[in-house]
Amino acid sequence: MVQSVELLLDSGLDDTVRREWRRLSDAALPSQGVVRKSTNRPHVTLAVAQHIDPETELLLQQQLSPPDLRISLGGLVVFGGHRKTLAYLVIPTAGLLALQRSIFRILHDCPGVPAHIHPGDWTPHITLARRVFPDEIGPAVNLVHPAHTTGKAAGVRRWDGDAKREWLIA
Repeated sequence: MVQSVELLLDSGLDDTVRREWRRLSDAALPSQGVVRKSTNRPHVTLAVAQHIDPETELLLQQQLSPPDLRISLGGLVVFGGHRKTLAYLVIPTAGLLALQRSIFRILHDCPGVPAHIHPGDWTPHITLARRVFPDEIGPAVNLVHPAHTTGKAAGVRRWDGDAKREWLIA
């Protein structure tokens, strides 16, 4: 499974993304809103690895402080091959890029760090829908409202995909 470090959003940004999740679901289109677990929340994935060992976890907790970052949602982006991911771009700022780079430096030796997480290759985004079929992507894009909304980061969490649990680290 996946281990990740994720940037959480303030309530205004969280609500904005959840409205779009509902809009997609209400139109019978794929949406992150169909995941009903309490840990499912809008976020920006900062780093991913197959496994994060306890020593690396400790470094993350020691070296990260609560981020004082403005987060601005931009336009839509579509990722993927046969099945797509629809997301809001997050406009990269110097502070956001520095945070991601510092987390990458701590995690870079962990097993299973994908290339798209490396600084310079990372695309900050907030997922609206995964596993979207090609014939659904046009209707989904046309349905989602442009965001162009600004808010703040609300913290950094760790997600353990094996145990299906989360915890705040900053």
